[in-house]
Amino acid sequence: MVAPKGACGLPVVATVAGLTRHLADARAQGASVGLVPTMGALHAGHLSLIARAVAECDVVAVSIFVNPLQFGDADDLAHYPRALDTDLDLAATAGATVAFVPAVEEMYPDGPGDMTTTVSVRDLGDRWEGASRPGHFDGVATVVAKLFAMAGPCRAYFGEKDFQQLAVVSRLARDLSFPVEVVGCPTVREPDGLARSSRNARLSPEERAAAAVLPRALRAGFDAMVEGEYRPAMVESRMVQVVEREPLARLDYAALVRAVDLSPAASLLDGGPFRLLVAARVGPVRLIDNLDPGEDLPAELAAGVPAQERGA
Repeated sequence: MVAPKGACGLPVVATVAGLTRHLADARAQGASVGLVPTMGALHAGHLSLIARAVAECDVVAVSIFVNPLQFGDADDLAHYPRALDTDLDLAATAGATVAFVPAVEEMYPDGPGDMTTTVSVRDLGDRWEGASRPGHFDGVATVVAKLFAMAGPCRAYFGEKDFQQLAVVSRLARDLSFPVEVVGCPTVREPDGLARSSRNARLSPEERAAAAVLPRALRAGFDAMVEGEYRPAMVESRMVQVVEREPLARLDYAALVRAVDLSPAASLLDGGPFRLLVAARVGPVRLIDNLDPGEDLPAELAAGVPAQERGA
């Protein structure tokens, strides 16, 4: 059943059967379908995904579901920001045509703790975030597989800010033959370069200022590559030094990887494409970011970093 909710009047579907029927009816009338999976707390990054979907598809479904399977930390799940009415208004303003807002019981009828069937993307899901957050990508892959099965043939939009997630989802769709085209969209950043994230709302003003160390670290790694450094360990060292100078940040990893499979890069002389990755905890919040060194540097990062952070 589809019902409007909130001042925006955006149609809301709460059941799996309702979403499947709604999108199947749209396709039967010749409409193309776009899917934007989210966990709510929508920000400019999410809105850019919706806008891209609206530009390319006739019907755009935005899912809003805080997926318990991808949280290894119960405190992180409990404190994840939730603002459904605001999310619906923002999604409607961005051009979404329907919202899928299921309860946990609808997505996991026997409870998330009793799932006997899950999806795992080996290797891609085991490194970096997968190593730091065991089980995280199994939770992501499982809920995305369910959403793809519910939505049917469509284009699905994911942000490059979560680059490893994008890689996992793309491989999932290919390996399991879902009739879904996964579309990666550029990271949306704050004026100081910090990647937009729902978790940013949990930062104090001091922590928010400190969080900008992540894009500065990426810039330092980029600068090292531009200067001719071909040894990944030295590029990573530049990034590490930047983060370690920020007292409110605790580095998890800073890495230069092969973009195709996220394996550690052996040498820049081997050819690319490559990706710079960084993850750190700032206050109570764990943040991630990444940069494609083969593309033009985002405007927010182009101003560079202080000389001491470049290793100069």
